[in-house]
Amino acid sequence: MAGTWYPDQPARLVAEVERYLDRAHVDDVPTTLRAIVAPHAGLMYSGPVAAYAYTVARHRQHSALVMVGPSHFVAFRGVAIWPDGEWETPLGPVRVNGDLAAALASASPQIIELPAAHGREHSLEMQMPFVAHLLANVPIVPLVMGEQTRETAFALGTAIARVVQTHAPDALLIASSDLSHYEDAATAASLDARVIEHVERLDPEGLMRALEAEPRHACGGGPMVAVLDAARRLGATHSRLLQYADSGDVSGDKSSVVGYMAAAIW
Repeated sequence: MAGTWYPDQPARLVAEVERYLDRAHVDDVPTTLRAIVAPHAGLMYSGPVAAYAYTVARHRQHSALVMVGPSHFVAFRGVAIWPDGEWETPLGPVRVNGDLAAALASASPQIIELPAAHGREHSLEMQMPFVAHLLANVPIVPLVMGEQTRETAFALGTAIARVVQTHAPDALLIASSDLSHYEDAATAASLDARVIEHVERLDPEGLMRALEAEPRHACGGGPMVAVLDAARRLGATHSRLLQYADSGDVSGDKSSVVGYMAAAIW
């Protein structure tokens, strides 16, 4: 998506990311951090919201970033892991933590290697402008969820918690998700409020039930459930909405919007 959804020129990309960070003021920042939720649309739309999550993340020490996003283009069962190597970005390569990825792949039969799931996928790529600028020395573990079933989401949450507890207790978990799609702004806000309520309650089970009843709530609902579940298993007790907006706040068109949220979990 470099050159279309976000600038492919380093100076322009840094300037845009910094512009969003400068506007993202978070009061009473938690002293610890286990996970964040951030959106993944084109940077001009989701960047002003994602900046709130990364403002909280940037000043903490993380041994790894375990990133979970939905698959938009490839249908499959389970979760596709990228096992090793580096991810290219306009700001330079970001290393994959191969040891942590291998431990995760061994922790659940739901976690598989399926390179095609990552080929066109933007849900994790749209985190990389912030990651490469603010957390470039922190290795990543990229995970893309296929069918967002209850079984897959909670199996992934259990596996992440078990492996992070043992191998990377300071890892930050990142759930990549947009909220409702192409509703008018009032309908979107109503749908999105249900997701926000469960995220702020740190309630993966309640969120899963809401998604099963109404799939329009979010495109990355399964990744959010998995990250909330893992965070709770790792001892998180608090969750907070940092910012909510919709695409109409940028485009001016409130008749058909996509909802975005940023949240911190600790």
